[in-house]
Amino acid sequence: MTMSNLAYDTPVDGGETSQQDIAAMQALRPIPRISIQAFCETEGVANPVERAGEDRRMAKAHLKVHMGGIATAIEFYQSAPTPNLILLESRSEPTQLLEQLTQLSEYCDPTSKVVVIGHYNDVGLYRELIRSGISEYVIAPVSMADIVSVISTIFVDPEAEPIGRSIAFIGAKGGVGSSTIAHNVAWAMSSLFKSEVVVADLDLAFGTANINFDQDPAQGIAEAVFSPERLDEVYLDRLLAQCAQHLSLLAAPSTLERVYDFDPDAFTQLIDTAQRSVPLLVLDVPHVWTGWTKNILVKADEIVITATPELANLRNTKNLVDMFKRLRPNDPPPKLIINQAGVPKRPEISSSDFADSLGLSPMSVIAFEPLLFGNAANNGRMLGEMDAKNPVVGTVNEIAHVLTGRSEIKARKKAGLGNFLGKLSRSKK
Repeated sequence: MTMSNLAYDTPVDGGETSQQDIAAMQALRPIPRISIQAFCETEGVANPVERAGEDRRMAKAHLKVHMGGIATAIEFYQSAPTPNLILLESRSEPTQLLEQLTQLSEYCDPTSKVVVIGHYNDVGLYRELIRSGISEYVIAPVSMADIVSVISTIFVDPEAEPIGRSIAFIGAKGGVGSSTIAHNVAWAMSSLFKSEVVVADLDLAFGTANINFDQDPAQGIAEAVFSPERLDEVYLDRLLAQCAQHLSLLAAPSTLERVYDFDPDAFTQLIDTAQRSVPLLVLDVPHVWTGWTKNILVKADEIVITATPELANLRNTKNLVDMFKRLRPNDPPPKLIINQAGVPKRPEISSSDFADSLGLSPMSVIAFEPLLFGNAANNGRMLGEMDAKNPVVGTVNEIAHVLTGRSEIKARKKAGLGNFLGKLSRSKK
């Protein structure tokens, strides 16, 4: 195993997550369901360990932090079983550290992994620790990203297939066009990049994906959610309706024959299975706030909020942005799309005022185009199929580039309504 002994110029603070850490965390995959106990001597290590335990990538793991180093761990495990992973901070000099670890080994289960966070940058010590069975030696100070990265290195199989990226779309209010944008962006991703995309319509009662894609599948998302014991990659593949060469749909039944009340984790297995099957998973989340929608949004790799330039939308968007900042402190803020801008005779909040109130620049502002959107909806076609040269289609394509990491948004001081409020610079790939 390679050594993770990155030194930092300044100690990691106990509060805000740095942009460097946020970027590093985006590349990490979820940690499996393991038990972790940490024994820390300093607040400088305890704080990032505790914050790591609160990160969404550690949602399945169970982490307990104890103050006190190896001596405390020895006393603790004399009468308690050892977990899957033990994190130990020690300020002891190398010889004493090795002696303490030898004492601890008498009480450790052979299957338990041990990571030592030390304060000595000593290559000889590192080699001796690895030789004695320690999984990793990390030099303090450490960041939250360091902690999650080390755990991921030990417990996430590097040979496993990469987990697909999940992008959750939700409207700030009903009827703002979130589903339509989600479906069109998914179609753009599949057609522009020739990448496999699955759209999951999570509005089981009133979902419109089947209409928008002109599909009428006999099975779909209901079978997956109500039969979790059958769900695997093979069964999921049978439930998908092919909409285009690289685009598949997990359709909602869109019937009221039953009620759709779900437990908070009802969709977790479905999403995990889908992410093992395709590189891009677009989640069309209905405008409701329940345990399961909250859970889906918190765990998504990317969140896109669609809003129209009105007061209720602004209030709801601010509530969502503030909530996600608390629930996803180690992730970038959600992306924002302002839709249906420029409705004739309708008073609107300007895009700049909308953005200033949120402290969040919109990814794009989409003009009110009732003819284009209406014709596409009534014909079961995507916007790009109806009029590929329409500026709105160009905007949708640019959104697809941003959400797949092929472009980035650069803030622009002046931008007209109906244009991108950020300049998209294509990265060379």
